Amino acid sequence: MVLEQTWRWFGPEDRVTLRDAREAGATGIVTALHEIPMGEVWPIEAIRKRQELIRAAGLEWTVVESLGVTERMKMCAPGWQEDVENFIQSIRHLADCGIQTIAYNWMPLFSWTRTHLHEPAPGGGYTTRFDVVAFAAFDVYMLKRLGAEAEWGEDLSREGLRYFKALSPAQQDELRATILDGLPGGHKKLTLEETTELLRSYEGITPDALRFSLAEFLRIVAPVADECDVRLCIHPDDPPRPLLGLPRIVSTAEDLRWILGQYAGDANSLTFCTGALGVRADNKLREMVSEFAPRIGFLHLRSTQREQRADSAVESFFEAAHLEGDADLISIILEVVREKYRRTSLGDQRSLPYRADHGQELLNDRERGAAPGYPAVGRLRGLAELRGAFMMAERWMMEG
Repeated sequence: MVLEQTWRWFGPEDRVTLRDAREAGATGIVTALHEIPMGEVWPIEAIRKRQELIRAAGLEWTVVESLGVTERMKMCAPGWQEDVENFIQSIRHLADCGIQTIAYNWMPLFSWTRTHLHEPAPGGGYTTRFDVVAFAAFDVYMLKRLGAEAEWGEDLSREGLRYFKALSPAQQDELRATILDGLPGGHKKLTLEETTELLRSYEGITPDALRFSLAEFLRIVAPVADECDVRLCIHPDDPPRPLLGLPRIVSTAEDLRWILGQYAGDANSLTFCTGALGVRADNKLREMVSEFAPRIGFLHLRSTQREQRADSAVESFFEAAHLEGDADLISIILEVVREKYRRTSLGDQRSLPYRADHGQELLNDRERGAAPGYPAVGRLRGLAELRGAFMMAERWMMEG
């Protein structure tokens, strides 16, 4: 089994180029046909055209991130069966083109969420951050969601009000845009009014209801993926907590056990994201990697630094440098290398792709204007650090 170094690329308009990815040491590209509306079939011709572009740069498209899941699929709302059939057809087209790893997520309405995109990082440069007070201020005083103040509690709501009142009009616009405009690979750009309407459509959706829809999705789709020798790799919630009154069901070890229990084949696998899962102190990452290793189809390696508050179960956090923060990627890499040797001993020749997920803005990254969370230099540093850590882990395993 090969541990494959990959790089997230957002298509021809990405300011971080395929040449940058190759010079950073990646061999595989993680991307999607972002121009195709969610819920529609990915035409095989469009897939092949994107493959040709990537191959011309000396790289290979090895992971799809993400094949979009519509809101009505997540709710089993009218029309969801049609969206599932289109999802299945896209799987078949990708498999016909030799792409066998597909990441997706089951986060309702919002994908990965931050409140700040260019916060000063402890060691210099800039990073992304999720601040619980800022998000409470947005929820209670900008979105004005019914019931939000009661959910956040009196003390945090009062602190959110002070935060909100201290913002200038431009800062209010920046907070709104950071949350609602959607981060790279996440949800589409929304207005406050559209968000309120979409939240209304989720009324009555409980964690059990969201689990039911995911179970139905896997019941229908996973057997087809198995036929196509494709791994569907679900991404954890980011942050791994309910937001805006919406349930989240891919946040804990218990959640992952339940998901993997819905379909036993490798078609039902994990995108194990150490940054997203690591936000929760009760997620013991090394133990989770050891437990779930046989069903990990894709690795997002990054580290977050928690800023826990006594008055809130929701953690503030920022994206730390890859070998810093709370994730302890060295211990996780050791577990991944053990899994590599286990799979190799069983004759499993499939690659396990990993990428240096996210990155701090370093040197000239801000001037270059890359997508938030996906700078060139910051990710190059992260991938280089991870590559070195993997080499040392492999040497230690061979000599130990």
